[in-house]
Amino acid sequence: MALFQRPPDEKGSVWFSVLIGVFVAFTGLLFGYDTGTINGVIAMKYWQQNFSTGYTDVKGELTISPSQQSLIVSILSAGTFVGALASPLLADKIGRRWSLIISSWVFNLGVLMQVISVAIPLFVAGRFFAGLGVGLLSALVPLYQSETAPKWIRGLIVGAYQLAITIGILLAAIVNNGTHKRDDTGSYRIPIALQWLFSVILIIGMHFLPETPRYCIKRGDMTGATRSLAKIRRLLPNNSAIIEEIEEIRANYLYEMSLGNSSYLGCFRKGMLKRMLTGMVLQILQQLTGVNFIFYYGTQFFENSGIKNPFIISVTLATVNFLSTIPAVLVFDKYGRRPLLLWGGVAMCICHFMVATLGTTTTGQTASGVITVLNSGGQKASIAFVCMFIASFAATWGPLAWVVTSELYPLKHRSQMLSISTATNWLFNWAIAYSTPYLVNYGPGNANLQSKIFFIWGTACLLCVAFVYFYIFETKGLSLEEVDEMYQTPGLKAKNSSKWRPSIHFRETPLTEVTYNKTTAGSPAEPETAPVAKTTERTEGEAVARTTAPMAGSPPQTDSVPKTLQTAILQRPDDAVAHHHSPLPRPTSLSKLPSPALHSLKSVPSLPTYTDEGTTSSRGPRSIGP
Repeated sequence: MALFQRPPDEKGSVWFSVLIGVFVAFTGLLFGYDTGTINGVIAMKYWQQNFSTGYTDVKGELTISPSQQSLIVSILSAGTFVGALASPLLADKIGRRWSLIISSWVFNLGVLMQVISVAIPLFVAGRFFAGLGVGLLSALVPLYQSETAPKWIRGLIVGAYQLAITIGILLAAIVNNGTHKRDDTGSYRIPIALQWLFSVILIIGMHFLPETPRYCIKRGDMTGATRSLAKIRRLLPNNSAIIEEIEEIRANYLYEMSLGNSSYLGCFRKGMLKRMLTGMVLQILQQLTGVNFIFYYGTQFFENSGIKNPFIISVTLATVNFLSTIPAVLVFDKYGRRPLLLWGGVAMCICHFMVATLGTTTTGQTASGVITVLNSGGQKASIAFVCMFIASFAATWGPLAWVVTSELYPLKHRSQMLSISTATNWLFNWAIAYSTPYLVNYGPGNANLQSKIFFIWGTACLLCVAFVYFYIFETKGLSLEEVDEMYQTPGLKAKNSSKWRPSIHFRETPLTEVTYNKTTAGSPAEPETAPVAKTTERTEGEAVARTTAPMAGSPPQTDSVPKTLQTAILQRPDDAVAHHHSPLPRPTSLSKLPSPALHSLKSVPSLPTYTDEGTTSSRGPRSIGP
């Protein structure tokens, strides 16, 4: 059975969309490589001795203190938190493409500061600026990908970001293993400086990529939006498929803007709050799975646990992480988001509890804090379960957290809401990176949990399973505009979301021929009461059947780039809100728009939505006119 089934109505080339999405995902390599690099650098003897301020470990060797270790590792996450929140200031002002280029230069500045440092203060400052760049990129990349990817392979393209992260972690582990025995500054400067190479490649390539069509529409540049979409789909700008898709995006955006301007506060108001909290909690739980504990402190943790060659173990885990992600990103758009997140959470939970149990029962500790191995077989089994956890994470929660959050939000709020959810990820990344040494290590002021910390991660994975079951909607195969409609469907529950289908497909179904089942509010009905509209339930291809009736209006006549596009008119039928408790007024901001003569739309539903002030409005069907 094919992994990908292209919808029969899909026009244009796919390879260029995939190429764009995969290349932009290359930025994930920067974060992954940095994560893997610091894991090895803080365990290098030369670096510990030269950056030490006089602190010694239980063996009497010079090293850095737990507080210094927490600061050095976690300061990157503090920078990423600030960068993620600041990303809309760039993304909505200068565009997605130029924002990615500028963010890469910010990252380069941080790398330079780390390379030339010989003491902790400058090294920490460099980590912060590198984190600032990574934070900007981490919010901008899924935004760019989701706005350029075809809906039926969007999971693959956005998931490539996580794949790039795993490649970065693997490369860092290999480079660290090759340089950690050097007795000079090359031991840490070589692996850190290599990040410049990846960043420069990204900067050069971004100069040749188009801006996203949705950003152009947001800025009112319809000609630019048409050119951009035509370039991505490899079609002529006056192709009917390009015109239709641009019209649908524009119609959706006009409706959103009729309800008020976007703001950070609006992201938390009624109507947007559920989606905002869904994205934030999803990113929090991704961090609480404990994966970054392994990649930030794994080398040192394994060494403290009595494993003789922790650098080799780190390379092994990074390899498992990379190899497990490759097949995973290929099946997101076939099997969906919900089942993979659910079963991934179950598998991670089992692995964590096994690691905690084996680590606690097969190791001991002397009065001075030195770890002793009581059962070497148990330690090997523990490493095996850590590998299985990494495989489960890499195949599910690692990439899918980014995929789902990139799909949740409407265009008006997308850059802001995505920045907030991403910043939440980095905030908890910082909290875990900062607190872990105090939780794990031996000594005054430390909890000395050692392997028992995996009980915490296992419990968090149980929460992951429950959250997915009750709150994560299935979004595979839907356009971003259709996801927006789904979240506004009254009474729809997450467990039923895989059966949901758009009540109106604005480009593909003539509005004069749509009938609507009011008893289900657009949700799937039982066979005997199913809507008459010519749509099919989402299956492998997630295709909605086209009807053959002509669309209202006709494409504008143009030579190469349309100078004008069909105006998207929001038309609200008189009984559109009959299923609400009381009739609600039509938004007045679009009431003065010129409207052509249209057929009756009284059989088409309105969708409830909310203004930025928290008041209820009705979402009437969008019509297309000349």
